[in-house]
Amino acid sequence: MRNLIALLLLFGSLHSFGNSTRDSLISELTKELGNKALYDRAKEKGIQKLKKALREEARNDPARQYDLCARIYDEYKSFQFDSAYVYALKLNSLSVMVAGRSKRYDSKIKKGFILLSSGMFRETFESVKEINASVLSDSLKIEYYSLLTRANYDLSDYDNDNYYAPGYNKLANGYIDTAITLSKPGSYERIYLSGYKKMKNRQYEEALQDFRTLTDKHKLSEHQYAIVYSTMSNIYSETGRAEHSIDLLIRAAISDIRSSTKEAVALFWLSELLYKKGDVKNTYVFLQHAMDDAEFYGARQRKFQISALLPVVAAQRMNFIEQEKSRFLTYLFSIMALALLIVLFSVMLVKQLKNLKAKEKIIEDTNVKLARINERLMEHTRIKEEYIGYFFNVISGYILKLEKLKRSVDMKLSVKRFDDIGIIINNINIKKEREVLFNTFDHIFLKIFPHFIEEFNSLFRKEDQIWPKEHEVLSTDLRIFALIRMGIDDNETIAKILEYSEKTIYVYKMRVKAKAIIGGEEFDHRIMAIKAVEMEGEA
Repeated sequence: MRNLIALLLLFGSLHSFGNSTRDSLISELTKELGNKALYDRAKEKGIQKLKKALREEARNDPARQYDLCARIYDEYKSFQFDSAYVYALKLNSLSVMVAGRSKRYDSKIKKGFILLSSGMFRETFESVKEINASVLSDSLKIEYYSLLTRANYDLSDYDNDNYYAPGYNKLANGYIDTAITLSKPGSYERIYLSGYKKMKNRQYEEALQDFRTLTDKHKLSEHQYAIVYSTMSNIYSETGRAEHSIDLLIRAAISDIRSSTKEAVALFWLSELLYKKGDVKNTYVFLQHAMDDAEFYGARQRKFQISALLPVVAAQRMNFIEQEKSRFLTYLFSIMALALLIVLFSVMLVKQLKNLKAKEKIIEDTNVKLARINERLMEHTRIKEEYIGYFFNVISGYILKLEKLKRSVDMKLSVKRFDDIGIIINNINIKKEREVLFNTFDHIFLKIFPHFIEEFNSLFRKEDQIWPKEHEVLSTDLRIFALIRMGIDDNETIAKILEYSEKTIYVYKMRVKAKAIIGGEEFDHRIMAIKAVEMEGEA
Protein backbone atom coordinates (compact mmCIF):
# COMPACT_ATOMS: atom_id res chain seq x y z
CA MET A 1 0.00 0.00 0.00
CA ARG A 2 2.84 2.34 0.90
CA ASN A 3 4.55 1.63 -2.43
CA LEU A 4 1.31 2.34 -4.32
CA ILE A 5 0.94 5.72 -2.60
CA ALA A 6 4.56 6.58 -3.42
CA LEU A 7 3.99 5.63 -7.07
CA LEU A 8 0.86 7.80 -7.28
CA LEU A 9 2.74 10.73 -5.74
CA LEU A 10 5.54 10.24 -8.29
CA PHE A 11 3.09 10.28 -11.21
CA GLY A 12 1.42 13.38 -9.79
CA SER A 13 4.72 15.21 -9.42
CA LEU A 14 5.78 14.23 -12.95
CA HIS A 15 2.46 15.49 -14.35
CA SER A 16 2.82 18.75 -12.44
CA PHE A 17 6.40 19.12 -13.68
CA GLY A 18 5.25 18.48 -17.27
CA ASN A 19 2.55 21.14 -17.03
CA SER A 20 5.00 23.58 -15.47
CA THR A 21 7.52 23.02 -18.27
CA ARG A 22 4.86 23.45 -20.97
CA ASP A 23 3.51 26.63 -19.36
CA SER A 24 7.04 27.99 -19.10
CA LEU A 25 7.73 27.26 -22.77
CA ILE A 26 4.47 28.86 -23.91
CA SER A 27 5.20 31.92 -21.75
CA GLU A 28 8.65 32.21 -23.36
CA LEU A 29 7.13 31.85 -26.84
CA THR A 30 4.51 34.50 -26.08
CA LYS A 31 7.23 36.84 -24.83
CA GLU A 32 9.32 36.30 -27.98
CA LEU A 33 6.28 36.92 -30.19
CA GLY A 34 6.10 40.32 -28.53
CA ASN A 35 9.78 40.87 -29.37
CA LYS A 36 9.38 39.78 -33.01
CA ALA A 37 9.56 43.34 -34.34
CA LEU A 38 12.87 43.90 -32.53
CA TYR A 39 14.47 40.86 -34.17
CA ASP A 40 13.07 41.86 -37.56
CA ARG A 41 14.46 45.40 -37.23
CA ALA A 42 17.90 44.01 -36.40
CA LYS A 43 17.64 41.75 -39.46
CA GLU A 44 16.65 44.69 -41.69
CA LYS A 45 19.48 46.78 -40.28
CA GLY A 46 22.02 44.12 -41.25
CA ILE A 47 20.52 43.84 -44.73
CA GLN A 48 20.63 47.62 -45.24
CA LYS A 49 24.28 47.62 -44.24
CA LEU A 50 25.03 45.01 -46.92
CA LYS A 51 23.01 46.96 -49.51
CA LYS A 52 24.97 50.10 -48.70
CA ALA A 53 28.22 48.23 -49.24
CA LEU A 54 26.87 46.94 -52.55
CA ARG A 55 26.06 50.49 -53.71
CA GLU A 56 29.20 52.21 -52.50
CA GLU A 57 32.05 49.67 -52.35
CA ALA A 58 31.50 47.25 -55.24
CA ARG A 59 30.27 49.50 -58.06
CA ASN A 60 32.99 48.44 -60.54
CA ASP A 61 33.81 45.01 -59.16
CA PRO A 62 31.43 42.24 -60.41
CA ALA A 63 33.02 39.57 -58.21
CA ARG A 64 32.58 41.72 -55.11
CA GLN A 65 29.02 42.54 -56.20
CA TYR A 66 28.29 38.83 -56.56
CA ASP A 67 29.59 38.05 -53.06
CA LEU A 68 27.56 40.87 -51.49
CA CYS A 69 24.40 39.90 -53.41
CA ALA A 70 24.88 36.31 -52.24
CA ARG A 71 25.08 37.49 -48.63
CA ILE A 72 21.97 39.62 -49.07
CA TYR A 73 20.23 36.63 -50.65
CA ASP A 74 21.18 34.48 -47.64
CA GLU A 75 19.61 37.06 -45.33
CA TYR A 76 16.40 37.17 -47.38
CA LYS A 77 15.97 33.48 -48.32
CA SER A 78 14.11 32.55 -45.12
CA PHE A 79 12.88 36.08 -44.48
CA GLN A 80 11.11 37.40 -47.58
CA PHE A 81 10.43 35.49 -50.80
CA ASP A 82 10.10 38.45 -53.20
CA SER A 83 13.36 40.09 -52.13
CA ALA A 84 15.26 36.79 -52.10
CA TYR A 85 13.99 36.03 -55.58
CA VAL A 86 15.09 39.47 -56.83
CA TYR A 87 18.63 38.89 -55.51
CA ALA A 88 18.68 35.36 -56.95
CA LEU A 89 17.99 36.95 -60.36
CA LYS A 90 20.70 39.56 -59.73
CA LEU A 91 23.13 36.77 -58.94
CA ASN A 92 22.20 35.10 -62.22
CA SER A 93 22.88 38.36 -64.11
CA LEU A 94 26.18 38.95 -62.30
CA SER A 95 27.31 35.35 -62.88
CA VAL A 96 27.70 36.16 -66.61
CA MET A 97 30.32 38.78 -65.74
CA VAL A 98 32.21 36.51 -63.31
CA ALA A 99 34.53 33.89 -64.78
CA GLY A 100 33.55 30.25 -64.56
CA ARG A 101 30.30 28.29 -64.68
CA SER A 102 30.32 27.73 -60.93
CA LYS A 103 28.76 31.14 -60.17
CA ARG A 104 26.05 30.64 -62.78
CA TYR A 105 25.14 27.27 -61.29
CA ASP A 106 25.32 28.73 -57.79
CA SER A 107 22.73 31.38 -58.73
CA LYS A 108 20.45 28.70 -60.22
CA ILE A 109 20.65 26.61 -57.04
CA LYS A 110 19.78 29.64 -54.93
CA LYS A 111 16.88 30.50 -57.20
CA GLY A 112 15.67 26.89 -56.96
CA PHE A 113 15.75 27.02 -53.15
CA ILE A 114 13.52 30.10 -53.11
CA LEU A 115 11.08 28.61 -55.60
CA LEU A 116 10.85 25.40 -53.58
CA SER A 117 10.28 27.35 -50.36
CA SER A 118 7.27 28.94 -52.00
CA GLY A 119 5.88 25.54 -53.06
CA MET A 120 6.71 25.94 -56.77
CA PHE A 121 8.00 22.42 -57.61
CA ARG A 122 7.95 22.60 -61.42
CA GLU A 123 9.79 25.92 -61.46
CA THR A 124 12.36 24.54 -59.01
CA PHE A 125 13.30 21.65 -61.30
CA GLU A 126 13.37 24.03 -64.29
CA SER A 127 15.86 26.23 -62.46
CA VAL A 128 18.39 23.47 -61.78
CA LYS A 129 17.92 21.08 -64.72
CA GLU A 130 20.92 22.38 -66.71
CA ILE A 131 23.40 22.26 -63.82
CA ASN A 132 26.50 20.10 -64.36
CA ALA A 133 27.33 18.96 -60.82
CA SER A 134 30.84 17.85 -61.80
CA VAL A 135 32.08 21.45 -62.01
CA LEU A 136 30.70 22.45 -58.60
CA SER A 137 32.75 22.77 -55.43
CA ASP A 138 31.98 20.28 -52.64
CA SER A 139 30.01 22.88 -50.67
CA LEU A 140 27.90 23.75 -53.73
CA LYS A 141 27.38 20.07 -54.48
CA ILE A 142 26.03 19.56 -50.96
CA GLU A 143 23.70 22.54 -51.45
CA TYR A 144 22.63 21.22 -54.88
CA TYR A 145 21.94 17.64 -53.78
CA SER A 146 20.24 18.83 -50.58
CA LEU A 147 17.88 20.93 -52.71
CA LEU A 148 17.05 17.95 -54.95
CA THR A 149 16.58 15.80 -51.84
CA ARG A 150 14.10 18.18 -50.28
CA ALA A 151 12.22 18.70 -53.55
CA ASN A 152 11.73 14.96 -54.14
CA TYR A 153 10.83 14.16 -50.53
CA ASP A 154 8.30 17.02 -50.58
CA LEU A 155 6.81 15.75 -53.84
CA SER A 156 6.51 12.28 -52.35
CA ASP A 157 4.71 13.70 -49.31
CA TYR A 158 2.47 15.79 -51.58
CA ASP A 159 1.45 12.83 -53.79
CA ASN A 160 1.26 10.38 -50.87
CA ASP A 161 0.31 7.46 -53.13
CA ASN A 162 1.63 4.04 -54.06
CA TYR A 163 2.42 4.93 -57.68
CA TYR A 164 4.46 8.16 -57.85
CA ALA A 165 5.59 8.64 -54.24
CA PRO A 166 7.97 5.61 -54.09
CA GLY A 167 9.82 6.88 -57.19
CA TYR A 168 10.32 10.32 -55.65
CA ASN A 169 11.51 8.71 -52.41
CA LYS A 170 14.05 6.60 -54.31
CA LEU A 171 15.42 9.67 -56.08
CA ALA A 172 15.58 11.61 -52.82
CA ASN A 173 17.46 8.77 -51.08
CA GLY A 174 20.03 8.75 -53.86
CA TYR A 175 20.55 12.51 -53.74
CA ILE A 176 20.83 12.62 -49.95
CA ASP A 177 23.38 9.77 -49.96
CA THR A 178 25.55 11.84 -52.32
CA ALA A 179 25.20 14.93 -50.09
CA ILE A 180 26.11 12.89 -46.99
CA THR A 181 29.20 11.46 -48.69
CA LEU A 182 30.39 14.95 -49.67
CA SER A 183 29.87 16.36 -46.12
CA LYS A 184 32.69 16.48 -43.61
CA PRO A 185 32.56 13.77 -40.90
CA GLY A 186 31.07 15.14 -37.68
CA SER A 187 29.75 18.29 -39.37
CA TYR A 188 26.25 19.66 -38.89
CA GLU A 189 25.42 18.90 -42.53
CA ARG A 190 26.43 15.22 -42.38
CA ILE A 191 24.72 14.50 -39.05
CA TYR A 192 21.52 16.32 -39.99
CA LEU A 193 21.27 14.79 -43.47
CA SER A 194 21.92 11.32 -42.04
CA GLY A 195 19.19 11.77 -39.45
CA TYR A 196 16.82 13.25 -42.03
CA LYS A 197 17.24 10.26 -44.35
CA LYS A 198 16.61 7.85 -41.47
CA MET A 199 13.47 9.75 -40.54
CA LYS A 200 12.14 9.68 -44.11
CA ASN A 201 12.75 5.92 -44.20
CA ARG A 202 10.97 5.39 -40.85
CA GLN A 203 14.12 4.62 -38.84
CA TYR A 204 12.82 6.94 -36.14
CA GLU A 205 14.93 6.04 -33.08
CA GLU A 206 18.18 6.05 -35.07
CA ALA A 207 17.22 9.44 -36.52
CA LEU A 208 16.52 10.84 -33.03
CA GLN A 209 20.00 9.78 -31.90
CA ASP A 210 21.54 11.86 -34.72
CA PHE A 211 19.42 14.90 -33.92
CA ARG A 212 20.15 14.65 -30.18
CA THR A 213 23.85 14.62 -31.06
CA LEU A 214 23.32 17.98 -32.81
CA THR A 215 21.34 19.60 -29.99
CA ASP A 216 23.46 18.21 -27.13
CA LYS A 217 27.01 18.30 -28.55
CA HIS A 218 27.04 21.02 -31.20
CA LYS A 219 26.76 24.78 -30.94
CA LEU A 220 24.08 25.57 -33.51
CA SER A 221 22.67 28.82 -34.84
CA GLU A 222 19.08 29.72 -33.91
CA HIS A 223 18.00 28.81 -37.45
CA GLN A 224 19.70 25.41 -37.18
CA TYR A 225 18.08 24.79 -33.79
CA ALA A 226 14.68 25.57 -35.33
CA ILE A 227 15.27 23.09 -38.17
CA VAL A 228 16.44 20.29 -35.86
CA TYR A 229 13.66 20.82 -33.29
CA SER A 230 10.99 20.87 -36.04
CA THR A 231 12.35 17.68 -37.58
CA MET A 232 12.48 15.92 -34.20
CA SER A 233 8.90 17.00 -33.48
CA ASN A 234 7.82 15.26 -36.70
CA ILE A 235 9.32 12.02 -35.44
CA TYR A 236 7.56 12.28 -32.08
CA SER A 237 4.29 13.11 -33.83
CA GLU A 238 4.64 10.12 -36.19
CA THR A 239 5.35 7.80 -33.24
CA GLY A 240 2.36 8.95 -31.17
CA ARG A 241 4.26 11.10 -28.66
CA ALA A 242 2.33 14.32 -29.14
CA GLU A 243 3.43 15.97 -25.87
CA HIS A 244 7.13 15.79 -26.82
CA SER A 245 6.22 17.00 -30.31
CA ILE A 246 4.46 20.09 -28.91
CA ASP A 247 7.37 21.02 -26.63
CA LEU A 248 9.86 20.75 -29.49
CA LEU A 249 7.66 22.82 -31.81
CA ILE A 250 7.50 25.55 -29.18
CA ARG A 251 11.31 25.57 -29.01
CA ALA A 252 11.50 25.59 -32.81
CA ALA A 253 9.06 28.51 -33.04
CA ILE A 254 11.10 30.48 -30.48
CA SER A 255 14.27 29.93 -32.53
CA ASP A 256 12.42 30.93 -35.74
CA ILE A 257 11.42 34.22 -34.12
CA ARG A 258 14.93 34.92 -32.82
CA SER A 259 16.40 34.28 -36.27
CA SER A 260 13.63 36.27 -38.04
CA THR A 261 12.72 33.19 -40.07
CA LYS A 262 9.39 33.77 -41.83
CA GLU A 263 9.63 30.72 -44.11
CA ALA A 264 8.80 28.41 -41.20
CA VAL A 265 6.14 25.87 -40.31
CA ALA A 266 6.80 25.31 -36.61
CA LEU A 267 4.23 27.85 -35.42
CA PHE A 268 1.58 26.48 -37.80
CA TRP A 269 2.23 22.86 -36.82
CA LEU A 270 2.15 23.89 -33.16
CA SER A 271 -1.23 25.57 -33.70
CA GLU A 272 -2.63 22.39 -35.26
CA LEU A 273 -1.52 20.24 -32.31
CA LEU A 274 -2.79 22.71 -29.69
CA TYR A 275 -6.11 22.90 -31.53
CA LYS A 276 -6.46 19.12 -31.33
CA LYS A 277 -5.83 19.37 -27.56
CA GLY A 278 -8.60 21.98 -27.21
CA ASP A 279 -6.31 24.96 -26.45
CA VAL A 280 -8.34 27.40 -28.56
CA LYS A 281 -6.95 30.56 -26.94
CA ASN A 282 -3.28 29.89 -27.75
CA THR A 283 -4.15 28.30 -31.09
CA TYR A 284 -5.89 31.49 -32.25
CA VAL A 285 -2.99 33.74 -31.22
CA PHE A 286 -0.30 31.50 -32.75
CA LEU A 287 -2.27 31.03 -36.00
CA GLN A 288 -2.56 34.79 -36.44
CA HIS A 289 1.22 35.15 -36.07
CA ALA A 290 1.77 32.21 -38.45
CA MET A 291 -0.47 33.94 -41.01
CA ASP A 292 1.44 37.21 -40.54
CA ASP A 293 4.72 35.37 -41.19
CA ALA A 294 3.33 33.55 -44.25
CA GLU A 295 2.03 36.79 -45.73
CA PHE A 296 5.30 38.60 -44.98
CA TYR A 297 7.38 35.87 -46.60
CA GLY A 298 4.96 35.25 -49.48
CA ALA A 299 4.37 31.52 -48.85
CA ARG A 300 1.19 30.94 -50.84
CA GLN A 301 0.71 27.31 -49.90
CA ARG A 302 1.15 28.11 -46.20
CA LYS A 303 -1.39 30.94 -46.37
CA PHE A 304 -3.90 28.54 -47.91
CA GLN A 305 -3.33 25.99 -45.13
CA ILE A 306 -3.68 28.58 -42.37
CA SER A 307 -6.74 30.17 -44.00
CA ALA A 308 -8.48 26.79 -43.89
CA LEU A 309 -8.00 26.44 -40.12
CA LEU A 310 -8.15 30.04 -38.86
CA PRO A 311 -11.93 30.61 -39.35
CA VAL A 312 -12.73 27.37 -37.51
CA VAL A 313 -10.55 28.36 -34.56
CA ALA A 314 -11.97 31.91 -34.55
CA ALA A 315 -15.51 30.50 -34.37
CA GLN A 316 -14.61 28.28 -31.43
CA ARG A 317 -12.94 31.22 -29.73
CA MET A 318 -16.15 33.22 -30.04
CA ASN A 319 -18.05 30.28 -28.54
CA PHE A 320 -15.61 30.30 -25.64
CA ILE A 321 -16.23 34.02 -25.10
CA GLU A 322 -19.98 33.43 -25.20
CA GLN A 323 -19.64 30.72 -22.58
CA GLU A 324 -17.72 33.11 -20.35
CA LYS A 325 -20.45 35.71 -20.84
CA SER A 326 -23.11 33.18 -19.83
CA ARG A 327 -21.07 32.22 -16.79
CA PHE A 328 -20.81 35.87 -15.78
CA LEU A 329 -24.55 36.36 -16.12
CA THR A 330 -25.14 33.24 -14.01
CA TYR A 331 -22.96 34.70 -11.25
CA LEU A 332 -24.75 38.01 -11.61
CA PHE A 333 -28.24 36.56 -11.23
CA SER A 334 -27.05 34.42 -8.32
CA ILE A 335 -25.87 37.52 -6.49
CA MET A 336 -29.15 39.25 -7.28
CA ALA A 337 -31.04 36.31 -5.80
CA LEU A 338 -28.81 36.53 -2.75
CA ALA A 339 -29.52 40.25 -2.46
CA LEU A 340 -33.28 39.59 -2.62
CA LEU A 341 -32.90 36.93 0.07
CA ILE A 342 -31.09 39.41 2.26
CA VAL A 343 -33.91 41.92 1.74
CA LEU A 344 -36.40 39.25 2.85
CA PHE A 345 -34.44 38.55 6.01
CA SER A 346 -34.21 42.29 6.65
CA VAL A 347 -38.02 42.65 6.50
CA MET A 348 -38.41 39.75 8.91
CA LEU A 349 -35.96 41.36 11.33
CA VAL A 350 -37.86 44.65 11.13
CA LYS A 351 -41.08 42.88 12.18
CA GLN A 352 -39.36 41.05 15.01
CA LEU A 353 -37.55 44.13 16.31
CA LYS A 354 -40.30 46.72 15.76
CA ASN A 355 -40.13 47.90 19.40
CA LEU A 356 -36.46 48.73 19.17
CA LYS A 357 -36.28 52.00 17.20
CA ALA A 358 -32.52 52.06 17.06
CA LYS A 359 -32.43 48.60 15.50
CA GLU A 360 -35.21 49.61 13.11
CA LYS A 361 -33.04 52.47 11.85
CA ILE A 362 -30.11 50.13 11.25
CA ILE A 363 -32.27 47.65 9.37
CA GLU A 364 -33.91 50.40 7.27
CA ASP A 365 -30.48 51.79 6.31
CA THR A 366 -29.34 48.29 5.45
CA ASN A 367 -32.43 47.84 3.30
CA VAL A 368 -31.68 51.03 1.35
CA LYS A 369 -28.04 50.05 0.81
CA LEU A 370 -28.97 46.56 -0.32
CA ALA A 371 -31.49 48.04 -2.74
CA ARG A 372 -28.66 50.14 -4.21
CA ILE A 373 -26.55 47.02 -4.64
CA ASN A 374 -29.46 45.39 -6.44
CA GLU A 375 -29.89 48.43 -8.70
CA ARG A 376 -26.17 48.57 -9.50
CA LEU A 377 -26.03 44.87 -10.25
CA MET A 378 -28.95 45.29 -12.64
CA GLU A 379 -26.89 47.84 -14.59
CA HIS A 380 -24.35 45.14 -15.48
CA THR A 381 -26.99 43.11 -17.34
CA ARG A 382 -27.17 45.88 -19.96
CA ILE A 383 -23.61 45.19 -21.17
CA LYS A 384 -23.95 44.55 -24.88
CA GLU A 385 -22.45 41.63 -26.71
CA GLU A 386 -20.26 43.93 -28.83
CA TYR A 387 -18.11 44.78 -25.78
CA ILE A 388 -17.44 41.23 -24.58
CA GLY A 389 -14.34 40.80 -26.76
CA TYR A 390 -12.78 44.06 -25.48
CA PHE A 391 -13.81 43.96 -21.80
CA PHE A 392 -13.43 40.25 -21.04
CA ASN A 393 -10.67 40.95 -18.47
CA VAL A 394 -12.75 43.67 -16.79
CA ILE A 395 -15.77 41.36 -16.59
CA SER A 396 -13.60 38.61 -15.10
CA GLY A 397 -12.58 41.11 -12.43
CA TYR A 398 -16.22 41.90 -11.70
CA ILE A 399 -16.94 38.20 -11.27
CA LEU A 400 -14.16 37.91 -8.68
CA LYS A 401 -15.45 40.98 -6.80
CA LEU A 402 -19.03 39.67 -6.74
CA GLU A 403 -17.86 36.24 -5.61
CA LYS A 404 -15.87 37.86 -2.80
CA LEU A 405 -18.96 39.95 -1.83
CA LYS A 406 -21.08 36.77 -1.74
CA ARG A 407 -18.63 35.01 0.55
CA SER A 408 -18.39 38.06 2.81
CA VAL A 409 -22.18 38.51 3.06
CA ASP A 410 -22.69 34.77 3.68
CA MET A 411 -20.18 34.89 6.51
CA LYS A 412 -21.68 38.02 8.07
CA LEU A 413 -25.19 36.57 7.87
CA SER A 414 -24.07 33.31 9.43
CA VAL A 415 -22.79 35.20 12.50
CA LYS A 416 -25.61 37.83 12.32
CA ARG A 417 -23.18 40.75 11.99
CA PHE A 418 -25.55 42.93 9.98
CA ASP A 419 -23.66 46.18 10.69
CA ASP A 420 -20.67 44.77 8.82
CA ILE A 421 -22.84 44.17 5.76
CA GLY A 422 -23.39 47.91 5.48
CA ILE A 423 -19.65 48.51 5.67
CA ILE A 424 -19.05 45.99 2.89
CA ILE A 425 -21.67 47.64 0.72
CA ASN A 426 -20.27 51.15 1.29
CA ASN A 427 -16.97 49.98 -0.21
CA ILE A 428 -18.64 49.50 -3.58
CA ASN A 429 -18.07 52.60 -5.77
CA ILE A 430 -20.01 52.23 -9.02
CA LYS A 431 -18.99 55.70 -10.27
CA LYS A 432 -15.32 54.83 -9.99
CA GLU A 433 -15.91 51.47 -11.72
CA ARG A 434 -17.67 53.24 -14.63
CA GLU A 435 -14.79 55.72 -14.94
CA VAL A 436 -12.37 52.77 -15.04
CA LEU A 437 -14.59 51.12 -17.66
CA PHE A 438 -14.62 54.27 -19.83
CA ASN A 439 -10.91 54.70 -19.32
CA THR A 440 -10.35 51.05 -20.32
CA PHE A 441 -12.58 51.51 -23.37
CA ASP A 442 -10.68 54.67 -24.35
CA HIS A 443 -7.27 52.99 -24.10
CA ILE A 444 -8.36 49.80 -25.88
CA PHE A 445 -10.10 51.81 -28.61
CA LEU A 446 -7.00 53.96 -29.22
CA LYS A 447 -4.87 50.83 -29.27
CA ILE A 448 -7.11 49.45 -32.03
CA PHE A 449 -7.51 52.85 -33.78
CA PRO A 450 -4.27 54.68 -32.83
CA HIS A 451 -4.82 57.45 -35.39
CA PHE A 452 -8.49 58.00 -34.65
CA ILE A 453 -8.14 61.40 -32.93
CA GLU A 454 -5.90 62.82 -35.69
CA GLU A 455 -8.07 61.50 -38.53
CA PHE A 456 -11.24 62.62 -36.80
CA ASN A 457 -9.88 66.14 -36.39
CA SER A 458 -8.81 66.22 -40.03
CA LEU A 459 -12.53 66.59 -40.80
CA PHE A 460 -12.64 70.03 -39.06
CA ARG A 461 -11.04 73.40 -39.36
CA LYS A 462 -8.24 73.96 -36.87
CA GLU A 463 -10.32 76.22 -34.64
CA ASP A 464 -13.12 73.64 -34.47
CA GLN A 465 -10.98 70.59 -33.76
CA ILE A 466 -11.72 68.51 -30.64
CA TRP A 467 -8.74 67.33 -28.62
CA PRO A 468 -8.79 65.56 -25.22
CA LYS A 469 -7.91 67.67 -22.22
CA GLU A 470 -4.79 66.92 -20.22
CA HIS A 471 -6.59 64.54 -17.80
CA GLU A 472 -8.67 62.83 -20.54
CA VAL A 473 -8.00 59.97 -22.93
CA LEU A 474 -11.14 60.64 -25.00
CA SER A 475 -13.56 63.50 -24.47
CA THR A 476 -17.32 62.83 -24.48
CA ASP A 477 -17.60 64.05 -28.12
CA LEU A 478 -14.76 61.77 -29.20
CA ARG A 479 -16.12 58.82 -27.21
CA ILE A 480 -19.54 59.10 -28.94
CA PHE A 481 -17.92 58.90 -32.38
CA ALA A 482 -15.56 56.16 -31.16
CA LEU A 483 -18.64 54.07 -30.33
CA ILE A 484 -20.06 54.87 -33.78
CA ARG A 485 -16.79 53.70 -35.38
CA MET A 486 -17.14 50.46 -33.40
CA GLY A 487 -20.52 49.92 -35.10
CA ILE A 488 -22.78 51.24 -32.33
CA ASP A 489 -24.70 54.01 -34.13
CA ASP A 490 -28.04 53.83 -32.31
CA ASN A 491 -28.63 56.90 -30.11
CA GLU A 492 -30.51 54.90 -27.50
CA THR A 493 -27.67 52.40 -27.11
CA ILE A 494 -25.00 55.13 -26.97
CA ALA A 495 -27.07 57.03 -24.42
CA LYS A 496 -27.30 53.96 -22.22
CA ILE A 497 -23.57 53.26 -22.42
CA LEU A 498 -22.54 56.87 -21.62
CA GLU A 499 -25.39 57.54 -19.15
CA TYR A 500 -26.92 60.38 -21.17
CA SER A 501 -30.40 60.93 -22.56
CA GLU A 502 -31.08 60.17 -26.22
CA LYS A 503 -31.76 63.86 -26.80
CA THR A 504 -28.39 64.81 -25.32
CA ILE A 505 -26.58 62.33 -27.57
CA TYR A 506 -28.49 63.68 -30.58
CA VAL A 507 -27.49 67.26 -29.68
CA TYR A 508 -23.82 66.23 -29.23
CA LYS A 509 -23.77 64.56 -32.66
CA MET A 510 -25.52 67.40 -34.50
CA ARG A 511 -23.33 70.04 -32.85
CA VAL A 512 -20.16 68.23 -33.90
CA LYS A 513 -21.37 67.50 -37.46
CA ALA A 514 -22.35 71.13 -37.93
CA LYS A 515 -18.72 72.18 -37.52
CA ALA A 516 -17.32 69.60 -39.95
CA ILE A 517 -15.89 70.70 -43.30
CA ILE A 518 -17.91 67.90 -44.95
CA GLY A 519 -21.48 67.01 -44.15
CA GLY A 520 -24.24 64.48 -44.47
CA GLU A 521 -23.53 60.85 -45.21
CA GLU A 522 -19.99 61.64 -46.38
CA PHE A 523 -19.05 62.59 -42.81
CA ASP A 524 -20.39 59.24 -41.54
CA HIS A 525 -18.51 57.38 -44.29
CA ARG A 526 -15.25 59.15 -43.37
CA ILE A 527 -15.67 58.19 -39.71
CA MET A 528 -16.25 54.53 -40.63
CA ALA A 529 -13.26 54.63 -43.01
CA ILE A 530 -10.77 55.28 -40.18
CA LYS A 531 -8.61 52.18 -40.19
CA ALA A 532 -7.76 49.89 -37.30
CA VAL A 533 -4.11 49.17 -36.57
CA GLU A 534 -4.29 45.67 -38.15
CA MET A 535 -5.28 47.23 -41.48
CA GLU A 536 -2.50 49.78 -41.69
CA GLY A 537 -0.20 47.43 -43.61
CA GLU A 538 -2.83 47.10 -46.35
CA ALA A 539 -3.11 50.78 -47.03
